[in-house]
Amino acid sequence: MNHSFLTEQNKIMAELSTTQRLKRIQERLGIEPDGLLGPVTLTAIEDILPPKPDQQVHSVYSLIVSKKGLDQLVRFEISSEGYYKRFLSAPVFPGGSSGVTIGIGYDLGYNTPTQIKRDWSGKIPDAAVELLTEAAGLKGEAAQRESSRLSGISIPLVAAMTVFYVSVIPRHAAKTASAYPGVESLPADAQAGILSLVYNRGSSMSGPRRIEMKAIAGLIVNRDLIGIASQIRAMKRLWEGKGLDGLLNRRDEEASMVEKAQREYNNAELIYI
Repeated sequence: MNHSFLTEQNKIMAELSTTQRLKRIQERLGIEPDGLLGPVTLTAIEDILPPKPDQQVHSVYSLIVSKKGLDQLVRFEISSEGYYKRFLSAPVFPGGSSGVTIGIGYDLGYNTPTQIKRDWSGKIPDAAVELLTEAAGLKGEAAQRESSRLSGISIPLVAAMTVFYVSVIPRHAAKTASAYPGVESLPADAQAGILSLVYNRGSSMSGPRRIEMKAIAGLIVNRDLIGIASQIRAMKRLWEGKGLDGLLNRRDEEASMVEKAQREYNNAELIYI
């Protein structure tokens, strides 16, 4: 039998075994056994771990978002598990001024080699991590050329989800809270919608392409959900007629999430990040 096939088969079996073990742990913790190492699972594990002697535990959260909103952010980035495995499990170049992107929207062009190692070591083979660091800071045409060289690397969805929840989302939550003071006082769905916006567009507010991003800051202070949603929809001017329907739909769904947040607040399942 082909050696490479056996190696790949062993890899898949090991991955399946890890997923099944995690599901069994989740069942014992009394949470949904989805096999993903997300924030709900991590919180449940942390809750049963005793603190170190003489150590006080202080939890600092940047945002409190809805699980529905966080799940929506993942869908924006990967569409579905099947789509991820078929099209996104290897490094890709999304186009424009992006860098090589891996996992759930993790752009190597906007990360340093040190950060890439910190986030991905232990999740994928060390040799793959080293190769990925060579794409750090590369954007545009340079990133496009590099993506071809890295196409042999595979990022399992379990690894991508772990990095997304444990490393990436907390950083973007902190960036969102810094860019938009007062966002943490909004309903959870609204926080999730604005987090999704910053995750996709960054937090810069300078220049003619960022007029709406800047306007949102004042509306957050006044808790004007309808106004925030209106500004998010107004951003569609940047991509209309350019064949970027995915971005247009994303802005509409983020806006809808924000403007409906107040009446859905009481039923929201909360995620602290």
